[in-house]
Amino acid sequence: MTASFHKFGEYFPGTGDVKDKGFDVGENYAINCPLHDGMDDESFKSVFQPIIGKIMDKFQPGAVVLQCGADSLSGDRLGCFNLSVRGHADCVQFMRSYDVPLLVLGGGGYTLRNVPRCWTYETAVLLDTTVKDTMPVNDYIEYFAPEYKLHLPVSNMENLNTRKYLEDTKLQVLQILDGIDIAPGTQIYTGQTGTTQIPNTMSGLGTSKVKEDPDTRPHESGGKPEHPAEFYQAPPLDDM
Repeated sequence: MTASFHKFGEYFPGTGDVKDKGFDVGENYAINCPLHDGMDDESFKSVFQPIIGKIMDKFQPGAVVLQCGADSLSGDRLGCFNLSVRGHADCVQFMRSYDVPLLVLGGGGYTLRNVPRCWTYETAVLLDTTVKDTMPVNDYIEYFAPEYKLHLPVSNMENLNTRKYLEDTKLQVLQILDGIDIAPGTQIYTGQTGTTQIPNTMSGLGTSKVKEDPDTRPHESGGKPEHPAEFYQAPPLDDM
């Protein structure tokens, strides 16, 4: 299962509507929470914790991969949100509270001085360690002038996420999560007696006798057609 909280609307790549919830056997397992400009700490918490909480209760993952994109911080050059470092780290703390194996990754972040602030503080949260707000003297201290602080105030940008919008979006996502089984799983085939049966979904794999050209895309009946210029051979320079 995937869950994404992101800026949506006239923004690359244009996907991630709340109705984009997966397809076929994966339906309801792609969770999207589309948000608008100006998202602040309180607003983000109001949707993140209920949605992630229900995912953890129903899906009950054995491990979690958490991508902490810093482009949602206030003042990011490309991002449009208004989160503080502490507000951003609240998500990490919330996931840590479930005590499941947690792989934490970086992500976006385009204001150089703010990305290390965020990931330093979130590393401290993961390690349950207190760090001082005043930065120690180091070779890169001037990157963080003039404040030389770990935490910075957020901007006064307008939050375009109204309470009604956030509540409606949250309810839509929670309804989608109602459509999944509690702690879904699959039988494990280990080769031992009683577990050697090949699942129906795997039957036929590797049995095709058609010899395929690895340099040719599948034709229209099997995938995207090959573009006529895909393997264009330029004429020798002497002929030009």
